[in-house]
Amino acid sequence: MPSKKPPQNKTVAIIGGGPAGLMAAEVIATAGFAVDVFDAMPSVGRKFLLAGVGGMNITHSEDSTAFLGRYGQASADLAPMIAQFGANELIAWVHGLGIDTFIGSSGRVFPIEMKAAPLLRAWLARLKASGVKFHVRHRWLGWGANKSLRFSSSEGEISRTFDAVILALGGASWAKLGSDGAWVPLLAEQGVKVEPLKPSNCGFDVAWSAHLADKFAGAPVKTVAAAARPHDAKKTGEFVLTQSGVEGSLVYALSSQLRDDIAENGTATLWLDLVPQKSLARITEELSQPRGADSMANHLRRKLGIEGVKAGLLREIVSKDDFTQPAKLAAAIKSLPITLIAPRPIDEAISSAGGVTFTGLDTNLMLSQVPGVFCAGEMLDWEAPTGGYLLTACFSSGRAAGLGVVNWLNSAHKPLAKKRTKAELSAETEKSARKVAKSKTAEGDVVAAKSKRSKAKAESADPVEVAIKPKRARKSS
Repeated sequence: MPSKKPPQNKTVAIIGGGPAGLMAAEVIATAGFAVDVFDAMPSVGRKFLLAGVGGMNITHSEDSTAFLGRYGQASADLAPMIAQFGANELIAWVHGLGIDTFIGSSGRVFPIEMKAAPLLRAWLARLKASGVKFHVRHRWLGWGANKSLRFSSSEGEISRTFDAVILALGGASWAKLGSDGAWVPLLAEQGVKVEPLKPSNCGFDVAWSAHLADKFAGAPVKTVAAAARPHDAKKTGEFVLTQSGVEGSLVYALSSQLRDDIAENGTATLWLDLVPQKSLARITEELSQPRGADSMANHLRRKLGIEGVKAGLLREIVSKDDFTQPAKLAAAIKSLPITLIAPRPIDEAISSAGGVTFTGLDTNLMLSQVPGVFCAGEMLDWEAPTGGYLLTACFSSGRAAGLGVVNWLNSAHKPLAKKRTKAELSAETEKSARKVAKSKTAEGDVVAAKSKRSKAKAESADPVEVAIKPKRARKSS
């Protein structure tokens, strides 16, 4: 964080009270500037609180190179921010709020209590103590005369003017918590390039038969592996068969590629291995053994453990002819093609892809088309899988935008650094990865933890304790 400076007669507006906006507020307030945070909802951090439903996965402890790789094409753009404020720095920051953390068996990092509310409550208290002002139920309507900011509020429309602005409005998933993508046309009017918002970490529609959907909707498909290409290495995990298709962590991990395949080809294929612990040769051998009076269902159950929803999927997709041929049935068990016809709506997705392009931002995340206006968080054009990567990028980009505002205000609006070339960004990525790798420290023994659910008492006077009933318990950070 920048060192504390004497109060200055410059004010900054932050629009959006999620992790990116709040982190930017902390950086700017610490530098001595007045900060006003505006949010359309009755309280800030609502989607952040939702992350607590899944245990509040803050970040991930994996190797820095692999960590950066999770951001795909945006890795080079995010690398400098994550190098300055990545997993280790985020964990230390959480500890600074008095919240202890642990590393789970998968390498994911959680608060000990596995809840978001204690962290958010401590954070808001610190922000308020530093002078940050909060204005809830203030929906941003765009710009007015002389670049004033227009808001709708309970008192009607108001206009305010600030020396700098940070937009941290989120993507377009879970609109009821504030991320509705309504900002897209407002920026387009200013000539800002925005990639179309798309669902990320999402489920997909499948044209199931009525029999399969009615019998197995809601059933978890466990101990399987899947890929988006027939010859790709398969990821292990589990997912859920739904009335309309498939969803769950294994599907989310492949959702970016599957979504893009549908956009390009009209459909996509999820290649499913129902018995990843056995080879094709072993399965073929076991299916070739005489089954005597045993039914095929019993044979599959006894030899391969295929029953219930797994057996239902086989019957749904494999022809009766192939069921009588061990080699063909074995091949289907190891690579069962499930045709996906559409991603689920973006509002159901955990996160969204698309957003403000990095080419329209300078290195301080300021919009080249709108000087003095910065962007951070999920409204930028990047995506990542679940596992702590989403929150880490929101925190780090919020911090970077906050520092960008401080630089802008302290330099009396001198032109900031030009956007770097792809070659420069690539070199920065390698440098950043080395820096993060060098700073990695042992986090102790890996701990496997199970979240204990308890009923939270509603405290209407405390905005952190707003009761949010999730659409599905599958949502995670």
